[in-house]
Amino acid sequence: MKVGVVLNPIAGGGKLKRHWPEVAASLKKHFGEFDLRETQTSGDAERLAIDLAADGCDLVIAAGGDGTASEVADGLLQAEFETGRTSELGLLPCGTGIDFARGLGLPDEIEPALARLARASPRKIDAGRICYIDDHGALASRHFINIASLGLSGATDRAVNADKRKGQVSVKALFFWRTVLEFLRYRFQEVRITIDDGEPIEARMALVAVANGKSFGGGMMIAPDAELSDGQFDIVIVRAQNKLGLIRDIRLLYGGRHRNHPAITILRGRKVLVEPVGDVEKNGALVDIDGESPGRIPATFEMLPGALTLRC
Repeated sequence: MKVGVVLNPIAGGGKLKRHWPEVAASLKKHFGEFDLRETQTSGDAERLAIDLAADGCDLVIAAGGDGTASEVADGLLQAEFETGRTSELGLLPCGTGIDFARGLGLPDEIEPALARLARASPRKIDAGRICYIDDHGALASRHFINIASLGLSGATDRAVNADKRKGQVSVKALFFWRTVLEFLRYRFQEVRITIDDGEPIEARMALVAVANGKSFGGGMMIAPDAELSDGQFDIVIVRAQNKLGLIRDIRLLYGGRHRNHPAITILRGRKVLVEPVGDVEKNGALVDIDGESPGRIPATFEMLPGALTLRC
């Protein structure tokens, strides 16, 4: 097996980079020689994954957080579409957000994670594709593997990623407090949501999540019934309500106990269109794509059943 590794050197406050001699030794023990590529900026992991797949890597390991894993998956899916050749995705989780890896039950420690990866078998899982408007006003698209969303989550992503305390405080605490602070200044937005060929739903919302996986935001169990290989998104609509009441109820989201909450609707589907209602500037909610916020709505989310080969 030819193995490539895409390393995000600043993930987890630089933990993997600081301990790279031990990480490299463990990789060689379990996989033999490997091809290492390091990211320099956002978007690099996608390009490097495409390069590794083109070089014939059978397994590409994303060494970082959810954002790195998502970019690597995006690159592998692009490479497969262009060449027809499948490369497996492996995860070495270390980052501000590792909700996707935790949802798979992967160990947090390096040696156990690599030992499990070495003996794991490949499995097919679903992926999503989102088309949105980037920060320069251009139409953009990419794949996602865990959760793409819009509203409060996009604003929270930007605040968390800019927070200088990343790597110094617990991920859950950082996401929780940033969620609360962003929520206090957040202005609810009016959107129109169309699922498959159903009737459009207009909502004044705080958050809309289009979920392949169960949790995001440092352990927020936003879609407790979501499955990675059922060919369907779980679509969670959190409607606007009294801010203090919603802050109180955030704890329900972390515990996945919000299924019957009167302000929350959970639906299922394979294609979701979300558009701003009325003033596009005012209601052009920020999107969140696996922990990164590169743009805003209008956005279309499409399910790609069994598109990604994951070794876990």
